[in-house]
Amino acid sequence: MIDASKPLRVLVPEGSSTSAREAITIVGLAGHHVEVCDPSRWCLARYSRFVRKFHHCPGLRSDPAGFLRFVEQLLASQHFDVLLPTHEQGFLFARAGVQLASRVALALPDFAAYRTVHGKAGFSRLLDQLGLPQPPTRIVRSANELREAVRFPSVVKTSVGTASRGVWFVRDAGDLNRALDDLEAAEDFAGEVLVQDLIAGITEKAQSVFCRGKLLGFHAYQQVAAGIGGGEAIKQSVSRPVIRTSLERIGAHLGWHGALSVDVVMPRDSGTPLLIDCNPRLVEPFNAYRAGTDLVDVLLRVSRGEVPVPLAESRTGVRTHLAMQALLGSASRDGTRRGIVRECGRMMMGRGAYQGSTEELTPVRLDWLSAVPLAMTAMLLLASPRIATRLARGGFGAHLLDRASIQMIESEDFPPVVPDKRSAIRDP
Repeated sequence: MIDASKPLRVLVPEGSSTSAREAITIVGLAGHHVEVCDPSRWCLARYSRFVRKFHHCPGLRSDPAGFLRFVEQLLASQHFDVLLPTHEQGFLFARAGVQLASRVALALPDFAAYRTVHGKAGFSRLLDQLGLPQPPTRIVRSANELREAVRFPSVVKTSVGTASRGVWFVRDAGDLNRALDDLEAAEDFAGEVLVQDLIAGITEKAQSVFCRGKLLGFHAYQQVAAGIGGGEAIKQSVSRPVIRTSLERIGAHLGWHGALSVDVVMPRDSGTPLLIDCNPRLVEPFNAYRAGTDLVDVLLRVSRGEVPVPLAESRTGVRTHLAMQALLGSASRDGTRRGIVRECGRMMMGRGAYQGSTEELTPVRLDWLSAVPLAMTAMLLLASPRIATRLARGGFGAHLLDRASIQMIESEDFPPVVPDKRSAIRDP
């Protein structure tokens, strides 16, 4: 681990995602100084004792150039040892890697490699190129092509999308028509759309950290219980050497530098794991941390130019949960206050699927401030269980990218040369 006697000053460029919130806990527990910038004054990270200072910034989605200038000005006015992107800011920072590298330590691959796996279509083509397993996949660009390509049941995905955005489960003609209506309304056929056969099985995720194409840390977990939108409410660590090998091939081929995660489905009728999605970042790293694999520490080291010794394999059977996701999932499925109260009781008593499980998103015993968003979520759901879907949709915040902002970042004249006074640093 990094020498605790020399704490680092770490800037986390968003505080709204579950991944950022968990990374902050791990960095804070290691004794490092953490500051956060986010377009939302009430993001999850505001409710953590580990955050020393919060900076209110422009939105990545609405003003990527302003967001970049804000970060650059912050780095110029204060000293930070590491810039730690935990979500889609990595796309922007990879594009501006040269100018950021002179100001702060940062672990990201070159922009071409990042673009390859940031879009679902690019990742699918990469899997084909490397001969790695994925569900049968077709890439289309129109409603007619989609109608011809779909086979029930299927999953339809926009090439760009995160936080469960741009995904439709199509089991019949009615589902297909609804997906088509949504895609055409959002003009998603301006880009590429994927159609994948829906494979019955268990959803798993694998996370890794690379140093110039060399795998240094790996962890995998499977979904024990789903929350709202299909995300993990309860997860458990597993050993997946086959997936590790696949990630090693991907990372070596791309010369990957930094964090890389993949989503996997383990088919019920086959032992071959199928890769279904890629995230060029660490996704919710606390389960790995509890299982003895501190991927955040390795990422900090790699950011600072170190080449740490590869980590040993994680402990298997380590169970963790996200209480907020579990409550939202319970409300969306059961829709009753009694069901929410029962779920709270099981979590508090450690019963059923929660037996032996540790809270990872709002670890109240480690960070008392995290009780605030958890309590607010519980109270809102008890007041109106039907609000669960609306609360979950709130996860699509200004810290995320959309097609327009991606095109702006990819343009030849990005970032604009003319300074924008509106992006001056603003603290609450």
